[in-house]
Amino acid sequence: MAGFVLALDQGTTSSRALLFDESGAIKGVEQFEFAQSFPKPGWVEHDPTEIWESQLRAARGVIAKLKSSASEVAAIGITNQRETTVVWDRRTGEPIYPAIVWQSRQSSAICEGLREKGLEEEVRSKTGLLIDSYFSGTKIRFILDVVPGAQARAEAGELCFGTIDTWLIYKLTKGRVFVTEPSNASRTMLYNIHQGEWDDVLLEALSIPRAMLPEVCDSSGVLGETDPEWFGTAIPIAGVAGDQQSALFGQGCTSKGLAKNTYGTGCFLLMNTGEEAPRSGAGLITTVAWRLNGKLEYALEGSIFVAGSAIQWLRDGLQIIGHARESADLAQSVSDSEGVYVVPAFVGLGAPYWDEAARGTILGITRGTTRAHIARATLESIAFQTRDVMAAMAQDSGISPAVLHVDGGACENDFLMQFQADILGIAVERPAVLEVTAMGAAALAGLGVGFWRDRSDLDARVDSPTLFEPKMSEDERESRYRTWSRAVERSRDWASEEGSS
Repeated sequence: MAGFVLALDQGTTSSRALLFDESGAIKGVEQFEFAQSFPKPGWVEHDPTEIWESQLRAARGVIAKLKSSASEVAAIGITNQRETTVVWDRRTGEPIYPAIVWQSRQSSAICEGLREKGLEEEVRSKTGLLIDSYFSGTKIRFILDVVPGAQARAEAGELCFGTIDTWLIYKLTKGRVFVTEPSNASRTMLYNIHQGEWDDVLLEALSIPRAMLPEVCDSSGVLGETDPEWFGTAIPIAGVAGDQQSALFGQGCTSKGLAKNTYGTGCFLLMNTGEEAPRSGAGLITTVAWRLNGKLEYALEGSIFVAGSAIQWLRDGLQIIGHARESADLAQSVSDSEGVYVVPAFVGLGAPYWDEAARGTILGITRGTTRAHIARATLESIAFQTRDVMAAMAQDSGISPAVLHVDGGACENDFLMQFQADILGIAVERPAVLEVTAMGAAALAGLGVGFWRDRSDLDARVDSPTLFEPKMSEDERESRYRTWSRAVERSRDWASEEGSS
């Protein structure tokens, strides 16, 4: 009897593979970083082949840690950076252009063209999304525009589009399986989340041939098997979800009203809304959480573009820390930020503002400002942005959670988590094991092959979390937040012709 589930966690900066045993414990981890490319300001690209090779290397590496063989793996679950767009040749499996990353703003002009055509309501009502270059549809259009002959090849059925889940499944099965699932499909701006299918009107608006698109399957259940060449045996691929939905599932937020925030490269706050797909009036998006046994469930989401990457900026850009871990110590070396506010709008602002022309600002600098004040203000900015989204979520749903479940690398920072609780005025709960994104993918895969009977099989084994309770007074909390809001307003519209004049 196979004793493990393998989770492939393909992220924005690295490819990871984790083995979970029947108790939900992690028995092995492998991780490999890959190159980031910034060809122009606001553009972010990856090499799809490097993503695939780094993910395969991680999977083989963690399986090699087993005392037996890959036959001990009952199933593979995949979770992935969402919206990142790959277009490849159906016959050769070779990409025709670099992967355009979710953060990239290079299709902004295409988005503006859609707005000028008056398509905002069409997009919002069908997909739950805003027109924004964050989503995959305009990235596909960009690739078809810039690669000579690509449109004709797409119309002839020679090209495939996929988000990273689809790309990995295609490569793992050597092109035999071309599929996605709804949590990823719902991020393309091409998928009708109410009808559960690709939308012909939106495809026509972007001149994207339906032949390019993968089949949409359930998030849990066998989608195909890996080619024996990769691991020495065929392994069922039985669970797939975009990284934030996978984290929602991994956190156990499977009931309406439960919310989690993932502190990764960006920050992503999701609230489960059950079988209802509420329309946001406060700058959030409605997305598919998952599809199980043919039934769609939904979530409200606020996407913050820069979170952990702001800490990377302190390390690599400003070079005021040598390692991300140093940020908390540096921040706590001063009693407060002394009026310094950092708005890390490096690639514009996401929810609830959706301002592509916003740019990063540092405000309140005096002669006494030090790198410690800037580091502290940078960490605080992550918590302030989260409050922006939480406020919008409460406005849309009428629900104000008493607890925010957290995960992701940056939530290991105790200073940040305490400040998050302080500025929200509610408890912040951090799980004992932070690998909830991978756990979500593993859970979906394990459930898909009967490795676990139901979600309660895992929930019963969860270790005690760490709870951060708010300590800041309400007066200070609200005063700090008002000043943050003023800082955000000064960052907005900066890169537009009017804003930069």
